[in-house]
Amino acid sequence: MPRTSAISNVINRGGLYYDEVMKENVSVYTRQGQDEQKSGCRQLTTSQIYQPVVEPASAWHDIRSIRYHVYEWGNPGCPLLVLLHGWGDCGASFQFLVDELAGDWFVIAPDWRGFGETRLRSQAYWFPDYVADLDALLRIYQPDEPVNLLGHSMGANAAGLYAGIFPERVRRFVNVEGFGLADSEPGNAPDNYRRWIEAARDMPAYRSYPVPEDLAERIRRRSPSMSRAQAQFVAEHWSELDETGAVALRADPAHKLPNAVQYRRAEAEACWDRVTAPVLLVVGENTDFKAAMKDWIDPDESRHPFHGAPTAVVPGAGHMVHFERPDELAKVTESFLRDEPGPLV
Repeated sequence: MPRTSAISNVINRGGLYYDEVMKENVSVYTRQGQDEQKSGCRQLTTSQIYQPVVEPASAWHDIRSIRYHVYEWGNPGCPLLVLLHGWGDCGASFQFLVDELAGDWFVIAPDWRGFGETRLRSQAYWFPDYVADLDALLRIYQPDEPVNLLGHSMGANAAGLYAGIFPERVRRFVNVEGFGLADSEPGNAPDNYRRWIEAARDMPAYRSYPVPEDLAERIRRRSPSMSRAQAQFVAEHWSELDETGAVALRADPAHKLPNAVQYRRAEAEACWDRVTAPVLLVVGENTDFKAAMKDWIDPDESRHPFHGAPTAVVPGAGHMVHFERPDELAKVTESFLRDEPGPLV
């Protein structure tokens, strides 16, 4: 991406890294008093939080009766690259990746329904909705030409389904640790439906944090190669202050409910089999999912989710590759999208 100057002292807030939830020389930020806590105003200095190189813009679109928030970087006249975040994340966390891109791209990253700035309160979330939301989004940004997709985790799973349902709409697909889930047992359906109904009677809640740096440190424990400044940036975009002044995750608690419909891997594989776009699989060297993916990383294995697709193993990265090694992810992504010869990581 073309480089611009660092943005101002105060970062616009977006969303937080919920799952379990780095240039040093930073200090944790502090609250500026009880009045600021209650008002939701947090004053941050440029030395305390990661400063984007390429400044994002915000766009809003009405998509399937939901007011969708989308981050945009770069010139709309450049080739489009669509980034799709995972569960508990938000579009803003792709900032580190965007800042490492060497070429000229128009990059967009939506906040999925119920995450970040795309506010929603629901009783259930289904993969078909994510796929339909993606289709509507792409028809806004590039209705007549196939697009480049990069998805992480849940976002990659949605993109993989979409690429098989609408193969003509996808030019190339970078799949970052989004290789489906373990198959379900049909006989478990009655108990699964019951768990969903009973859990929804008392909506679960996300954990809150006394101060933002507590959340940032939890993010770093999961992704220790991040700088504190990067972790603070993610924490700022994952969270907001609730009415008590506590730091709360910016996501619909219904995401924590068990899914009423069990995962049917055979259906996902049927979609993957119809993907015609070239696919690059990306995994972190230290991913939590390595044991589950051991049969998928080797292209010769029968369970490989995208037969014959090359795999890039990113050194020093866990599951959150775009947090921990955005430089390497940018490198392999741009090489793949431009079809440049040479070894992957």
